[in-house]
Amino acid sequence: MARIKNIELPGEKHTCIGLTAIYGIGRSLANQICDAAKVARDKKIKDLTEDEITALRKEVDKQMVEGDLRREVQMNIKNKMEINSYQGTRHKKGLPVHGQRTSRNARTRKGKGKVVANKKKATK
Repeated sequence: MARIKNIELPGEKHTCIGLTAIYGIGRSLANQICDAAKVARDKKIKDLTEDEITALRKEVDKQMVEGDLRREVQMNIKNKMEINSYQGTRHKKGLPVHGQRTSRNARTRKGKGKVVANKKKATK
């Protein structure tokens, strides 16, 4: 198994798909990395040679991924919250940030629905 940026890449997958297991690398960037490292995209991770893995490591090191990227994203969110921007206030309240509706959906951000007690019907 190949290990890049302390992430075990899944051995049964193609190289371009396996690289997406690293935070910050999607399909497009994975394809660019494979091309730059001169590694076949459709080659399985378990079949890679040490030289190919080393070439992939060097290419991935040029990108901001994993811990650095996570830290950067968290700092950006924290900054928005401190300056009280619209997105920052949405983050504080735990509501959707990118303009989604909240009247019907947004359960991922809002959490489980809160139960409201029923009023008893008045009897005559």
